[in-house]
Amino acid sequence: MDAPPPQQQQGPKKRGRKPKPKEENHQQQQQPSAGKMKEGKRTQQPSIDEKYTQWKSLVPVLYDWLANHNLVWPSLSCRWGPQLEKATYKNRQRLYLSEQTDGSVPNTLVIANCEVVKPRVAAAEHISQFNEEARSPFVKKYKTIIHPGEVNRIRELPQNSKIVATHTDGPDVLIWDVEAQPNRHAVLGATHSRPDLVLTGHQDNAEFALAMCPTEPYVLSGGKDRSVVLWSIQDHITTTVTDPSKSPGVGGSIIKQNKAGEGNDKAAESPTVGPRGIFCGHEDTVEDVAFCPSSAQEFCSVGDDSCLIFWDARVGTSPAVKVEKAHNADLHCVDWNPHDSNLVLTGSADHTVRLFDRRNLTSNGVGSPIHKFEGHNAAVLCVQWSPDKASVFGSSAEDGLLNIWDYDKVGKERAVRNPSPPPGLFFQHAGHRDKVVDFHWNSSDPWTVVSVSDDCDTTGGGGTLQIWRMSDLIYRPEEEVLAELEKFKSHVISCASKP
Repeated sequence: MDAPPPQQQQGPKKRGRKPKPKEENHQQQQQPSAGKMKEGKRTQQPSIDEKYTQWKSLVPVLYDWLANHNLVWPSLSCRWGPQLEKATYKNRQRLYLSEQTDGSVPNTLVIANCEVVKPRVAAAEHISQFNEEARSPFVKKYKTIIHPGEVNRIRELPQNSKIVATHTDGPDVLIWDVEAQPNRHAVLGATHSRPDLVLTGHQDNAEFALAMCPTEPYVLSGGKDRSVVLWSIQDHITTTVTDPSKSPGVGGSIIKQNKAGEGNDKAAESPTVGPRGIFCGHEDTVEDVAFCPSSAQEFCSVGDDSCLIFWDARVGTSPAVKVEKAHNADLHCVDWNPHDSNLVLTGSADHTVRLFDRRNLTSNGVGSPIHKFEGHNAAVLCVQWSPDKASVFGSSAEDGLLNIWDYDKVGKERAVRNPSPPPGLFFQHAGHRDKVVDFHWNSSDPWTVVSVSDDCDTTGGGGTLQIWRMSDLIYRPEEEVLAELEKFKSHVISCASKP
């Protein structure tokens, strides 16, 4: 992909996004960067570059595998798609990204193929020797969809991850069958790709809050109209996801296909679906939504009113439970534990992640979390439970960190250094140099994560995509690791004693 031409000036968007190509204003970034470094030395605080250099030196020790992929344009979302192929040393899998441009070229939804290296295959010296300004050989663009407007959020349908929903800077949710969509060349003036479905119902822009149901083909959204909207795409399914003869991600499209001769150029020509319900109870913008993992009728939402609201579509469109003052500032993200439906995570502009038990949500009329996780020093943008262990989750923030927590470890840590890490924090991914706007655990490859940062503030634009897996010595039970070390020690002694 060629470098885009110079950008037009744009004002900052909420959450700080300013689309700029990575190469833009590179020389202008040099002087402010140097000024920050001098200021950092005066205050005895390491600069971003110094922190990054320290992190990179530890990559061979901390990681089983890491791939770094330079993005010319920033992406606000990254999601795993279906696994395509398993091989001896690596697996091939779809990856969904976006390109947030300045208008000189169209905004796009990108479908890539990713080679995911299997555990204990990559050499330690190899994973640490990457060029930050280069694209990774493990990530190859497969298809480009020209998106009508910016792509703020991407979510895949769990029953068939070839179907994705996207949020843009408008009121509608767009549904795409990415395998059926034609590949497009993103040039200035090109017509938009045509969504397979358009979900209508919001009265104002809906930019970030988006979820797909794990049990039914339902879609949930929230927006600036302060409402949460629920849809079912059941009417447009031709090959149902429950048909035993069609395994998810293998069978045909679940979206009705266009008739022969129909174009693929305008969103206005796409079929539309109205909502199953519109749920009102927030007093400000809804920032994120999540389905209950065991019920398509139960879900929750968070917003700029500092509220966490639980909904039950079976009993009406008013809140089932409303948690006031769940945080001390705007709430940006929420996730429902897929292993334990009583546990819900929230992240906020107050820099904290909070864990709520829906059996005991409030105390004296305000939110009463089980625990407050304090390991970020900027607004938390994304939280997600791990599919591999019920008590593990990740959180990413504007401080450039992606923290991995285990709430089972809270109160059980041994003081090994001073200052000690925040309770529950057991791994910190510090490979990004700007705000980590999204990340996604890989359900097909255990303990593997894709994360993306918007680098406009530190490196002059663009973004960084990283795919990584921490060393299993970090998350495996201590007794198991010690037993393996003893076995290795015995093997070394045995080899040394042979004549």
